[in-house]
Amino acid sequence: MAMKASLQLRLGTQLTMTPQLQQAIALLQLSTLDLRQEVQQALESNPMLELEEDFGEQAVSDNPEDDWASDIPDQLTVDSDWSDTYQDAGLGSTGSGEAPDFERQAAGQSLQGHLTWQLAMSGMQEPDTRVAESLIDAVNDDGYLDQPLEDIREGLRAQGLDELTDQDVERVLQRLQQFEPTGVLARDLSECLLLQLATLPRETPHLPQARRLVRQFLEALAGDDRRLLKRRLSLDDAALDEVITLIRELDPRPGSAFTAGGDDYVIPDLIARRGEQGWQVELNPDALPRLRIQPDYAALIRRADKSQDNQFLKDHLQEARWLLKSLASRNDTLLRVGHEVMARQIDFLEHGEEAMKPLILADIAQAVDMHESTISRVTTQKYIYTPRGVFELKYFFSSHVGDGDEAHSSTAIRARIRKLIQDETPRKPLSDNKLVSLLAEEGIEVARRTVAKYRESMHIPSSSQRKRLR
Repeated sequence: MAMKASLQLRLGTQLTMTPQLQQAIALLQLSTLDLRQEVQQALESNPMLELEEDFGEQAVSDNPEDDWASDIPDQLTVDSDWSDTYQDAGLGSTGSGEAPDFERQAAGQSLQGHLTWQLAMSGMQEPDTRVAESLIDAVNDDGYLDQPLEDIREGLRAQGLDELTDQDVERVLQRLQQFEPTGVLARDLSECLLLQLATLPRETPHLPQARRLVRQFLEALAGDDRRLLKRRLSLDDAALDEVITLIRELDPRPGSAFTAGGDDYVIPDLIARRGEQGWQVELNPDALPRLRIQPDYAALIRRADKSQDNQFLKDHLQEARWLLKSLASRNDTLLRVGHEVMARQIDFLEHGEEAMKPLILADIAQAVDMHESTISRVTTQKYIYTPRGVFELKYFFSSHVGDGDEAHSSTAIRARIRKLIQDETPRKPLSDNKLVSLLAEEGIEVARRTVAKYRESMHIPSSSQRKRLR
């Protein structure tokens, strides 16, 4: 009962969600190139918007009597949680142990890479991580789970997880189904749509009927059998139209956006540079959409005029104001998160990969008082220029290896392994066991299988193969 009450409380925080706030959250997820396309579409459809040379929002009116426009808050809340469906499905707050790692090259370029990165940042522990990795491997390009759970369980049992049960696999699957994109790792279309419906506010009109339709009557919907749907769901024509519209707004292929891979051309959103006051992080002015309210059209609006033309201008002005506020909120959130991430990774800026600190989503989420899912959105396909190169913000996260003060970043360990191999004697390459010993001498305690995994992730051959190649 306590769990149910807590779940209701968590969902209650979403009841004030509006289309405008949904727009702000959606803009937060876009890469710079995608955001430019969104801005271009807004410019083409809204006469109240225009480009300007200097970035910034132009005030629409200083007249307090302009009460025809709904209030726009000074700050938009773009923070949202991905674990509303299952109370215990949230990401863990620690990443101790040898959590699964991720390839810098894969992150952001494939669905599996994106899911693996979220897994590495989740703090999930063995043996659940092995189950999760097998489930992620079985995801197809559309985001669906391709293999039956029984087959996955038997495969894991053959790898030594003898006591693994169907319930264990199902439990890990439910946790992974809270990852982004919403609806991923579903076993069929009905489950995919239900996962997405579960993230909507409880007060969404006709939400119970939409869930029932998705669970029981998808075939009738596909066949446009409105008569059956109205009778079984107890809806009239207007209400049924609303239910169908709600379902059609969902994404039946949540993984499809990842199949095209990453963008070849990267525009950094942030810039890290050393100034007189030390390291500073700032927005890249060349990446920001430069918009303002079109002053001539805004001046045509008459406060008390109820004519169709005047209402048209009012509506577009309000949409323009919301867009400008959403963009400002996106930039503010991006800057806050980017500043906090780089504040934790100053040693990287000073000394490179080998000085990378362990960092997981929960660390930044706690520091900026946001949900971990928001941090995931902010750091995906957002790039920062540093004197050491341009990096996706996700790159600065890596799992903890070890505990407490002895914990090390998996990225730093991987960089150290690469350096040791680069400096080895060509005729006597270092074995994985020898690498373990050398790392231990530096205070880095890792298992041989971890060294082998990191070496293979960097596409470095074994010591015997290196000896033949050199």
